[in-house]
Parts: sequence; structure tokens; C-alpha cells
Amino acid sequence: MYKPAITGTGVFTPEEVITNAELVETFNAYADRMNAANAEAIAAGEMEPMQHSSDAFIVKASGIERRHVMNKSGILDPEVMHPLLRQRSDDEPGIMAEMALDAAKKALAQAGRTPEDIDLVICAASNMERAYPAVAIEIQALLGIKGFAFDMNVACSSATFGIQAAADMIRSGSVRAALVVNPEICSGHLEWRDRDCHFIFGDVATATVIERIEEAQGPHFEILSTRCATQFSNNIRNNNGFLRRTRPDGLADRRDMQFMQNGRKVFKEVVPMVSHHIADHMADEGLEGSALRRMWLHQANKTMNDLIGKKVLGREPAPEEQPNILQDYANTSSAGSIIAFSQNSDDLGDGDLGLICSFGAGYSVGSVLLRRHL
Repeated sequence: MYKPAITGTGVFTPEEVITNAELVETFNAYADRMNAANAEAIAAGEMEPMQHSSDAFIVKASGIERRHVMNKSGILDPEVMHPLLRQRSDDEPGIMAEMALDAAKKALAQAGRTPEDIDLVICAASNMERAYPAVAIEIQALLGIKGFAFDMNVACSSATFGIQAAADMIRSGSVRAALVVNPEICSGHLEWRDRDCHFIFGDVATATVIERIEEAQGPHFEILSTRCATQFSNNIRNNNGFLRRTRPDGLADRRDMQFMQNGRKVFKEVVPMVSHHIADHMADEGLEGSALRRMWLHQANKTMNDLIGKKVLGREPAPEEQPNILQDYANTSSAGSIIAFSQNSDDLGDGDLGLICSFGAGYSVGSVLLRRHL
């Protein structure tokens, strides 16, 4: 059995940014138009008027201040309110592969590796731009990597599940080094016309290099153990899919074809699930939560993370113990915890312990216990 280690990470950040103020202006313009168009029904009490959103509401509900997106012009157009991405020919790299390529090259450079050193590519993300061929195989081809590649989707937990799959294959000896990439175009599945969620998501891509610890080229994080768990829930759901056209109203502009969430139930059920998951993971390693120098949690909601951190550590976590990137990136699904890890890990000392944890639809939760080596 070999010991796996994370030796490099990379983050691709889209250039275009949408602030809360810009988002609110567009949403409120749309709400005013909808209220005007339905004025008679609203006056008759047949429907409720759309409420305005606000920067204060968004920050209080989530902690988000801005988000990066692949296209803002469509999102900020009250007549469109979704990203506008050009049609690509089948001979061009797909947009997800293009994003992942940038993050992957950065991760390889940090690890001191070339594509020739990689045996496996896993593209782990919440939404794939197509069913097949696998986006992972496209990324593999663009980088010139031999070996094999595959896609996987466990919603917001995709990155940690992907890391566990890669680490297990390294432990068994079936691969020497792996690349886990997480290209997330969350703006494409978000309903920007829904006040309860129009501010939640942003776009990004992350990448992680995992290899045998004895072959690490520099400072790295030993993967001490991994743990994944799932529990079925309809509280986060998206009903879009290839069977859509087979149903009587399948091609209608239905709300459930985009991101759907019962936020209150998710909060109430996921916080204890994740807290217990981390505590049990640590206990099985003979460790207390207080042994963690740092936690890199899924970046979905600041209040949720604060509660999880408090339950795990037994006290309020200091900002440096549980870094947030949510305010600048919003929820980037599987990539959020990897952004936090990539941007807030270089200062850890030799032997320090840390834990990456992501959680989301499914429900699903994955955790990766790490030890720093300099």
C-alpha cells in the first residue's frame, strides 16, 4: 500500500465579476416588470407581487458580496437573466475543458509535474456540459496525458469524492499520480429570477494533483484518510436531463429544470450531518476536533460553516482556522473547499493537521484529513 499526498492545486477564476449591487439592480428591474405585467391579478389577490432583493438581504442570508461568472451580460439583462455562451463546434475544446485546463496547468506547475507524470484524470463537478464523451477524457487529450479518465458527479461533494477515488487508486498501486479537476459553471443552472436563490452561485475551476508521497517534489499534504457518506434527500434538486423531452410538459420553461432548494430544511438537516461526519472521521483516527489547525469547508453559506466549525472545535473558530472565500466567489459547488484550501494552506507548519470537507445535494458529504509536510 502506498501513501497518497496532495502536491499541487490550481484555480481558474473568470475575469467577469458581478457585485451584489449589479445583481440586485437587474433582479429588481425584472420584478418590477413582472409586477406591472400582472398588476390586475395582484390587485385581485390572485397572485403575490414579486419582492425586491437587496445587498443587505444577500449578505445577511449568505455572506456573499460578489461572484465571478463566465458571462455577465446575459445575467444582467432583465430580458435574458442567464449566461450567454457561444455555440462551439465539436472540433473545439468545450468550455468546461478549457476552464479545467487552466487550473490543471497551475496545479501541475505547483507539484513540479508534467502531463507525462499523470496516469488518471477525474473530472468531478455538479453539472457536465454533455453526457458523453466524458469531459475528463477531453481534458486528458488536451493535456496529452496517457492512462485513463472519467467523469463523476456528487453535486457539491464531487471534489472530495474525486480525491478519495484518486487516493484509493494510489494506495492500491493502480496509478502513481492523478489529476482531479472541478470545472463549475454554476451560473448555467441557477434561476436568476428567483429572489430566494438568485445570488447563490458563481463560476470557477479548480484542480488537485495527488501522487505517492515518496515522489513529492516539495512541500505537500499527506492524505491520512478520507471518508464519504450519502443520504437521499429531495431538498436540493434539479430535474433537467436527457429524458425531459419524453414527458408531456418536458420542454416547457419549468422552474424545476434549474436549481431548486428548500433552504431552511437543508440548513437544519445538513449542519448536524456534516458536524457528526467530521467528528466521527476524527474519532476513528484517534483525534479530537481541536487537533485541527485548519478546516477548509464547502463554501455555500457563512452561517452554516460557522455553526459546523463551532460544533467540531467546541468553540467559535478563528477566521484563520476556518477561512472563507465565499464573499468573493459565492457558492462554486464542488470547487469551493478547494479554492479555500489552495489559497489558505501555505502558512501551515510541518506536522499541522487540516481537513477539507464538502457537502451538498444528495445529501452527500466528503472529508479529507491531511498532514502538512515541509
